[in-house]
Amino acid sequence: MAACRRVPLLLLMSVFLYMHPIRGQKSANSVIANTAVRVNIQAQNQAAVPAAVNGGSPVVAASPPRRRTSGWKLAEEGACREDLTRLCQKHSWNNNLAVLECLQDRKELNLTTDPKFESVAVEVCKTTISDIKECAAEERGKGYLVSCLVDHRGNITEYQCNQYITKMTSIVFSDYRLICGFMDNCREDINSLHCGSISTGEKDVHSQGEVIACLEKGLVREAEEQPGAHAIRPDCKKAIMRVAELSSDDFHLDRYLYFSCREDRERFCENTPAGEGRVYKCLFNHKFEEAMSEKCREALTTRQKLITQDYKVSYSLAKACKTDLRKYRCSVDTNMPRAREARLSYLLLCLESAVHRGRTVSGECQGEMLDYRRMLMEDFSLSPEIVLHCRGEIEAHCSGLHRKGRTLHCLMRVGRGDMGTIDNLCQKALQTLIQEADPGADYRIDRALNEACESVIQTACKHIRNGDPMILSCLMEHLYTEKMVEDCEHRLLELQYFIARDWKLDPILYKKCQGDASRLCHAHGWNETSEMMPPGAIFSCLYRHAYRTEEQGRRLSRDCKVEVQRILHQRALDVKLDPELQRRCMTDLGKWCSEKTESGQELECLQDHLEELVSECRDVVGNLTELASEDIQIETLLMRACEPVIQSHCHVTDLTDHFSPSLSQECLVQNKHQKEMNDKCAVGVTHFQLVQIKDFRFSYKFKMACKEDVLKLCPNIKKKVDVVLCLSTTVRNDTLQDVKEQRVSVKCRKQLRVEELEMSEDVRLEPELYDSCKQDIGRLCQNVAFGNAQVIECLKENKRQLTQRCHHRVFKLQEVEMMDPELDFQLMRVCKQMIRRFCTEADAKNMLQCLKQNKNSELMDPKCKQMITKRQITQNTDYRLNPVLRKSCKADIPKFCQSILNKATGDSELEGQVVSCLKLKYADQRLSPDCEDQIRVILQESALDYRLDPQLQIHCTDEISRLCPEEAAAQEQTGQVEECLKVNLLKIKVEGCKKEVLNILKESKADIFVDPVLHTACALDIKHQCAAIPPGRGRQMSCLMEALQDKRVRLQPECKKRLQDRIDMWSYAAKVAPAEGFSDLAMQVMTSPSKTYILAMIGLSVCILFLFGLLCGRMTKRLMQEQKDR
Repeated sequence: MAACRRVPLLLLMSVFLYMHPIRGQKSANSVIANTAVRVNIQAQNQAAVPAAVNGGSPVVAASPPRRRTSGWKLAEEGACREDLTRLCQKHSWNNNLAVLECLQDRKELNLTTDPKFESVAVEVCKTTISDIKECAAEERGKGYLVSCLVDHRGNITEYQCNQYITKMTSIVFSDYRLICGFMDNCREDINSLHCGSISTGEKDVHSQGEVIACLEKGLVREAEEQPGAHAIRPDCKKAIMRVAELSSDDFHLDRYLYFSCREDRERFCENTPAGEGRVYKCLFNHKFEEAMSEKCREALTTRQKLITQDYKVSYSLAKACKTDLRKYRCSVDTNMPRAREARLSYLLLCLESAVHRGRTVSGECQGEMLDYRRMLMEDFSLSPEIVLHCRGEIEAHCSGLHRKGRTLHCLMRVGRGDMGTIDNLCQKALQTLIQEADPGADYRIDRALNEACESVIQTACKHIRNGDPMILSCLMEHLYTEKMVEDCEHRLLELQYFIARDWKLDPILYKKCQGDASRLCHAHGWNETSEMMPPGAIFSCLYRHAYRTEEQGRRLSRDCKVEVQRILHQRALDVKLDPELQRRCMTDLGKWCSEKTESGQELECLQDHLEELVSECRDVVGNLTELASEDIQIETLLMRACEPVIQSHCHVTDLTDHFSPSLSQECLVQNKHQKEMNDKCAVGVTHFQLVQIKDFRFSYKFKMACKEDVLKLCPNIKKKVDVVLCLSTTVRNDTLQDVKEQRVSVKCRKQLRVEELEMSEDVRLEPELYDSCKQDIGRLCQNVAFGNAQVIECLKENKRQLTQRCHHRVFKLQEVEMMDPELDFQLMRVCKQMIRRFCTEADAKNMLQCLKQNKNSELMDPKCKQMITKRQITQNTDYRLNPVLRKSCKADIPKFCQSILNKATGDSELEGQVVSCLKLKYADQRLSPDCEDQIRVILQESALDYRLDPQLQIHCTDEISRLCPEEAAAQEQTGQVEECLKVNLLKIKVEGCKKEVLNILKESKADIFVDPVLHTACALDIKHQCAAIPPGRGRQMSCLMEALQDKRVRLQPECKKRLQDRIDMWSYAAKVAPAEGFSDLAMQVMTSPSKTYILAMIGLSVCILFLFGLLCGRMTKRLMQEQKDR
């Protein structure tokens, strides 16, 4: 065996020279060959000495020296035949170098201690040695010359020397003591770390690869600041990293990794040729395979950690990016192997910066960068900062998940706050890693995300090129949709949380906005960060400028604005994707929104509690809400829920049309009750409306149309409701006063009308009304849904049961609606078609009047007719709710009904008392013409439907139920209830009700139209007998009475019967309710059927009195004259 140990040394030198001759240099070959022979003889003679001393036979020394030829084979040497047969495969025997490598790999031969290496190197590399000063200065005889040449083999230009040193490299790296200066630099650290022996006798010299591996692990532990880590001396660090660098092209040179991964190499990388780091990369790619041995995985991880500390440890990366590194000044000369410029992270950041700036980086270099960025994302342990600062989070939440990037995503989830709190240093380390790996540029870098989202990408994003940055954007567009799977959703949000905190990590955004960010937001370069700049600050600056008007100036470029809007739309899905919002609202989120865990709920919660938020949180939530009012698509979840409505009514067929002007909040509100509207969309639109009432700035169109008017007329008012009230009051006052020029601008008045109409749809949009009636709503309308003004309608119908505060608010609302019926949402909704049919030309303020006039048309919709009746009932309860009556009777009301007004308070409703008062005065024929016309209409309407007479309803409800249930239950009211009460007047027990019925009888004398039953029965007779007599003031009634008494006139039997009934009723009424005054008496006479007779008798009585007075006067005069004469 000892003899065989020397043969390969000579073979390596001699066979090398004969197998690689240099053309044109024959004399040089002869010199080298002769040198090889001399070395061979000397080596064999020296080898015989220890053999003789040990009593052995000097076999090699006895053999005569002979010239080696190119046909000579190592396998033919007798001294090596036994070892070859035992250790090497037979097919390799014909290749001397393969045999040499086999013997060296088997760790059976000590080929590294013979000083003859140096002799050959001196001859072969004479010129190179003189060129490399470090090697020329090496002391001869210590075996360091060859190691020095190996160390500088990248600078060797001589072909023979380069080939020789390349073959010698594997031998040198088998024993760390042969590496130039390694022993001197690392002796103390080897002993301190107990990495192995320095003396050959204490340890097998061919196990010395483990010593380097031990030092490398110590270097890693120090970088990770693990407990008990030994501080390795700087010179040794440099030596360790240099060894790793020199062994980077061929994995055979890393002896520990080679022996640890031999079987794995055969399993995974059998067809991968050695050299240029190819085997390393292949093994790295299979590192997390189940079949990978743990020992090999550990060795690979150690080497990857060294690469992160010095990119030169990766041969392929250093070679591919050498030109680009020099071109973009990414590396500088330094004596410290772990200097900042040597770290993989610095290289990646520097070259990624060049790529993002649009500079050219070779495709080969970008491919290498992609591999190592993926490597960083797969194994968190390759980042010393994460291992150091996230140790507690890993142990608490993420242990056992280290493979395929799962631990990293677990830490991201902790960083989001989904699994507890995270240390600031850990958060910063994660953010730094995301920037280094830059997965936003290519989702495939994030293996966990890639695997989780593969199915989504194949279905939802298949139209986008694989590896395109828009893949991530596409995934965000499909977040919370049916195409998204849960695992992909989690991985995506975890990554986006960190991308959102650095605007540069979205490559499309950075590309389009880097100029704007530098100009407007003082942004730094791609690989530069500022500790003073909070996360998300640059993007916040960009979106503030994105929505500026031309007048405000300093706007974003169009391309940048498009990207900013895209990001805003996507990040609106989750409050945690807005770093500024999360940072400023952390306290409020915990205080108000801790139970809001569904998507989009947290921002809605903050908006709901806007007034209670701390100032800095309120500002940022307000800004976002203001932006959403301008660009409603920021409310992404709302847009998805409302897609059917948008496509049907907002003239948008594709939701990717982000900037269509027709797609607005106003469109959704206007179509809120279309059949395409689903519950989610309706709730979302209502929520947005409720948020808008908190600040007029949240209504973009209203803000833009009225901001100047608000500043001039309503300063210091912020709430939208108050602003609308202020402006509408101003408009109303200007209208009533007939001013020449309205103070509120035309465009503002137009938008003000829109806002008023929107607010009438939901009681919650009227905060004062809602707050005042909240208890009543819960008590009386608890089963009534909000929206469509249903709750408001419920409150109106239960008005008598409301609390005083709520009743007052409802009355005020009704007063406004009666003055402007267009604000009556229920009326306008139910009668929408009838308005189009009958009232297209009517003014908005006269809409109800128009509908009332057409109420009894055969074409009138029953539902609309019912709604009109409700509004008539409301109007008759209080004259203030009937603007036309109020205007027409402005003088009559205080003249005749002042006592009623004096008893009433400002907050109370008059329950129809004033209208009843005016009715009685109508019967007395004392009203002004305009007021009389309005009361006549009310009398005619209420005669047909008893519900229109509030006083009758109040006093006769029980009597109607007892005496007239069938008439009251009739669907169509035609005056039958009043007729029933008249007929049953003697049966009425309630005095108040009896009085009201008597009033009806009294009123019917004044005008036959007030008595619909009689009018219907006598319609033909009125036409024939009283056609020339105008209605009103009892004229037609008197005409019929005279016809009844005239035997020459034949009336219709039904009319005759009804008239006789009325005479009986009036006679009874006169007995039960005698005249209360002269005017009442006069009225009774004038409306009496015997009016002519009564008037004749009164006239006769007056004449008799006159004659009697005249006669008495003459007699008195005569008597007085006689007395004087006396």
